[in-house]
Amino acid sequence: MVSKEQRRKQLARAKFERQQERRASRYRRGRRRRVLLSVALVVLVAGGVTALVAVNRDDGGSDAAAEDGAQPGDEATTPPDDPCEAPAEGEPTTAQWEEEPEMAVDAASDYVMRLATTCGDIEITMDAEAAPRTVNSFAFLAGEGYFDHTRCHRLVTEGIFVLQCGDPQGTGQGGPGYSLPDENLDAPEVADGVYPAGTVAMANSGPDTGGSQFFVVYEDSELPAQYTPFGTLTAGLDVVELIAETGAAPPDANGTTAPNATVVINEATVEEVAAE
Repeated sequence: MVSKEQRRKQLARAKFERQQERRASRYRRGRRRRVLLSVALVVLVAGGVTALVAVNRDDGGSDAAAEDGAQPGDEATTPPDDPCEAPAEGEPTTAQWEEEPEMAVDAASDYVMRLATTCGDIEITMDAEAAPRTVNSFAFLAGEGYFDHTRCHRLVTEGIFVLQCGDPQGTGQGGPGYSLPDENLDAPEVADGVYPAGTVAMANSGPDTGGSQFFVVYEDSELPAQYTPFGTLTAGLDVVELIAETGAAPPDANGTTAPNATVVINEATVEEVAAE
């Protein structure tokens, strides 16, 4: 089995190459937008019109951060073809729990969460030693079918680069009914304010407010160390990148940008594996 350090280096090398290409692409798009904005401003000034610019904000729910790059005033574009399959039959659960589950995981073991999604399979190796209560919660919720038939409701493609899932409501407001404490915030991987590509972390709406929502980082993202990093993407980065390539829809009333792709977790399972 490839070690965590080897996997991290592999992801870093591959990500650096992709970053160079994407930076060039973003620069070209940004230059075009600046030209269009300049033209629009000239027209507005000439006509004596005052324009108000709306800025996205978080809705106060369990979202990763307020760094959504898409703005309500961005150009409308035709969404690309959906690369994902139709979801399996079934509806998300409405189950709630008053308290977090009793500890049942072994901190000496790793736990692998496998997400069978409509866009492809994703594998996350969770670190029970670094984030025991978070991993214990995910193992419990997966066993209860909590994540089955849930839609990944948020994709951020500018500023930070994350796919957010884990809300049966699909709104960014849902959770299991209990909150989890922050864990592993002193991890050296995120200490410098960058969550590396492949990191899987908890979404929250403030300190110690984690629930069931989590986000997958598909490109190095500048974020403060305020979101529990509890796992590493060990398979399926290409799936998340495919989702990201299809882009995000315009922000809704809460400023949340949903992926254009139909990303639904058909089934989530957690398996204990021996730690390396």
